[in-house]
Amino acid sequence: MDDERTTYVLVDGENIDATLGTGILNRKPRSDERPRWDRVLTFAEEKWQQPVKGLFFLAAHYELPMPFVQALIALGYRPVPLSGRADEKVVDIAIQRTLVELRRREADVMLVSHDGDFIEQLADICDGRDVAVVGFGEFRSSAYRELVERGLEFYDLEYEVQAFTARLPRVRIIPIEEFDPLEFL
Repeated sequence: MDDERTTYVLVDGENIDATLGTGILNRKPRSDERPRWDRVLTFAEEKWQQPVKGLFFLAAHYELPMPFVQALIALGYRPVPLSGRADEKVVDIAIQRTLVELRRREADVMLVSHDGDFIEQLADICDGRDVAVVGFGEFRSSAYRELVERGLEFYDLEYEVQAFTARLPRVRIIPIEEFDPLEFL
């Protein structure tokens, strides 16, 4: 089993939470407006037809959010709670280091983030393996576009992954084949 190729799902919890709260809802999300993180793992496993390991990175400077951590474990994630100096982006640093290490392994990667701070490390692993960025397309760093020709894929957390049970009030470019006037009337 250890020799079997694996997809690593790296979740930038802070980034997704901040985007959802300030970028989409303009308030703290209600329970039904939060991602169903188990659906992300299921999506990755079904998409690339191989075992998945989920790592959920979160800043925990002062205390461990035990109910959330326990829920992540129950869903199949390995929580990665981090602390550091106030001026350190601990989640970004940890994800960058993880991506560097994954470059040395036979593994595929789905990064759940919008943050452009990972472009260099993702560029290094766009070497023929499956690599994707998952999030809300309208908030994804435009820097990732340069990696499309090297195989980087994009998946929308709401529409493709279907990680939400409630429809989010997003403003996005709608492909004409998906346009439904009833949504606007």
